[in-house]
Amino acid sequence: MKERPILFSTPMVRAILEGRKTQTRRVLNCDHPVVTGFIPNGTHYWQGTAISKAVEQQYISTFPRVVKCPFGAVGDRLYVRETWSTHACFDDILPRNIPVRSIHYWADGEVKTGKKRSSIHMPQWASRILLEITNIRVERLNDISEADAVAEGMIADDDYCAEEYFSMLWNEINGWKEKGWNANPWVWCITFKVIEGGAT
Repeated sequence: MKERPILFSTPMVRAILEGRKTQTRRVLNCDHPVVTGFIPNGTHYWQGTAISKAVEQQYISTFPRVVKCPFGAVGDRLYVRETWSTHACFDDILPRNIPVRSIHYWADGEVKTGKKRSSIHMPQWASRILLEITNIRVERLNDISEADAVAEGMIADDDYCAEEYFSMLWNEINGWKEKGWNANPWVWCITFKVIEGGAT
C-alpha cells in the first residue's frame, strides 16, 4: 500500500468534508483516435483496446497498449492537497519549518491571515484528509451518470441536474477545449472512502 498526493479545489474539499464526494475524475493522457476502451492489465496498469486488429496494426508505432494509473491501485491511499495558508509571521518560512497549529485551510472559510499557498505546494505532513481508493475504472467523461455526478459532490436543483453542474465545473477546472466536456476525454474514475479527516 502506498500513499500518493491528489489535488482538490476548495469546493471539492468542502464536499469531501461534508461526506458528499466519494468519486473524482482525472484526465487519462491518451487521446489516440483508434482507442475504444481500456481493460485492467495488472494492479496499476490498463491496456488500451482498438477499433479492430487491422486498425491496431496500422497504428502499431503509436497505439497506447498500456497506460499506468498515476493514482495507484485499489487499497492505495491518497493524501489530499488543498489551498492553505499560515499565520502571517510564517509567510517567508519554508514549509518544513512551519508548526502544524499555524495552518489555515481555505475550505474552512475565509482566511484573514497569511499569504495564500497553492494546493500543489502542500507538504504531506500538512494534509488533513486521507482517502483510500475503493475502485478505479476508465471511461469517457460524458459517460458519467446522474448518480456518479452526485458522488462527485454535485447537488441538483430546479435549474440543473447534477450531471449538468458537473459538466460546468469540469470546464471551469479543465478548460473548454482539448480536455473540456465536449472533447469527451478518457478519464480515470476513482472511487474512494475517507480514512482520516472529513466524514469517515
